[in-house]
Amino acid sequence: MTATSTVLRQHAETQYANELEALIACDRRQRPPRWKMSPWAVSTYLLGGKLDNGVEISPKYIGNPRIIEIAVATLATDRALLLLGVPGTAKSWVSEHLAAAISGDSTLVVQGTAGTGEEAVRYGWNYAQLLSKGPSLEAVVASPVMRAMREGKIARVEELTRIAGEVQDSLISILSEKVLPIAELDDEVQARKGFNIIATANDRDRGVNELSSALKRRFNTVVLPPPRSADEEVRIVQTRVASMGRALELPGELPALEEIRRIVTVFRELREGITADGKVKIKAPSASMSTAEAISVITHGMSLAAHFGDGVLRGADLAAGMVGAIVKDPIQDRVVMLEYLETVVKERDGWKDLYRACRDVMA
Repeated sequence: MTATSTVLRQHAETQYANELEALIACDRRQRPPRWKMSPWAVSTYLLGGKLDNGVEISPKYIGNPRIIEIAVATLATDRALLLLGVPGTAKSWVSEHLAAAISGDSTLVVQGTAGTGEEAVRYGWNYAQLLSKGPSLEAVVASPVMRAMREGKIARVEELTRIAGEVQDSLISILSEKVLPIAELDDEVQARKGFNIIATANDRDRGVNELSSALKRRFNTVVLPPPRSADEEVRIVQTRVASMGRALELPGELPALEEIRRIVTVFRELREGITADGKVKIKAPSASMSTAEAISVITHGMSLAAHFGDGVLRGADLAAGMVGAIVKDPIQDRVVMLEYLETVVKERDGWKDLYRACRDVMA
């Protein structure tokens, strides 16, 4: 097996194993069947806090704690959970950590795409076995959902609305009856206690397939909103950038808080169509300007500063990533970016370096 120190991105249950073990050790509250810890401990793992034994639990979600409590409470019932929100609102991140805390396994994932077939949700066949021995349980290739049903764990369905409608609806009987029929064998898989599904979806991507009303009724929908304030978003970005910098082993210094705040300010203003002081209206680009993209811009800048600079993140290191994140449409978004640079960035005290660097990139 690959050593965890050489893995680019560890699963949540591996990366945060010490925190999970500490929570389990001090958790005395009632646990739903087959859960690794109580709903209180799951919520604490997501939101962070200090345990009675002095162990610090890092926050995985920074935002309204009630959202996480509602999500955890949903999974303790027979209702599936749908995390809904615009791109970059940590839907997949929350989904992974919920599964890691509840089941100790976040790897039972169906990745939704336009090409996702029914076998990815239900089951497929090992055709070599099928041809040599005919239909049998040994020839069945279990999907992540089937494995989760057998083991009493959480299955995750990422980007549910990108899956074709007829494939989506194969979840209906699983969610309502907790049974997955294997018609070819006149058999079925009954879900063990602890089984549930977390799905994520957003309505900003092209090619979205609306959920049927029958499927919607099987989910409790929790909306993950964008960060409420600039300070909250800065904290999210700062936390994730530090974590990613360690994982990628980037040399150089961690970015100064002022640089993070500048990028967050740019993204929030372009996302909301108005400057932070409310004085200047701004045209919005076609990009979503999500928190996730802000994290990517700063991480890219850290790499530039570390490998082609003195290790200190500056405006020149941020410019290329920032322009790339904003200018998705080379015509319309370029006009939006240039107007923003001239009317906002150029006039802002202490931002001249960022203005000049962005103009150089766009020249």
